[in-house]
Amino acid sequence: MADLKDLYQSADWKTEKHVPVIDAPDKIKKGETVKISAVVGKQIAHPNTTEHHIRWIELYFLADGEKFPYQLARFEFNSHGESGQGPNTSTIYANPEVMVSIKTDKSGTLLASSYCNIHGLWKGSKELKVE
Repeated sequence: MADLKDLYQSADWKTEKHVPVIDAPDKIKKGETVKISAVVGKQIAHPNTTEHHIRWIELYFLADGEKFPYQLARFEFNSHGESGQGPNTSTIYANPEVMVSIKTDKSGTLLASSYCNIHGLWKGSKELKVE
C-alpha cells in the first residue's frame, strides 16, 4: 500500500519546473510580520496549459519544538486556458505564484507543497529564524 509521504517529489528548483520555491527572509524579529511567497516554475517556467498545469499550492509552518505544522494557506488555480470553445482557447491562464503574511515568535521551517495534474505532488522548504 502506498504512503502519502512517499508520493512527494523534490528536486533542485533551478533544474526542475515543478518544485514550489519559498521566498522569505532568512531571519526576522520576534513578532514581526513577514511576507512569504511561493512559486512553481521560478527558474524554468511551468507550461500551465489546459492539459498540463499546477492545480494548487499549500503553505505550512512547523515551529521548532511543535509536533504538527500550522497550515498557513491553500491556493487553488482554476483557470488554465480552457473555455466553452475547448482547451487553450481562453486568454486566462493562472500563474502559480502566491503570497501570505504571518507573524511568529518561534523559529521553524516553512513548507510548501504543490500538485501538477500530470507529474503529481512536489515539496519545498525553507528555514525561518526568529531573533
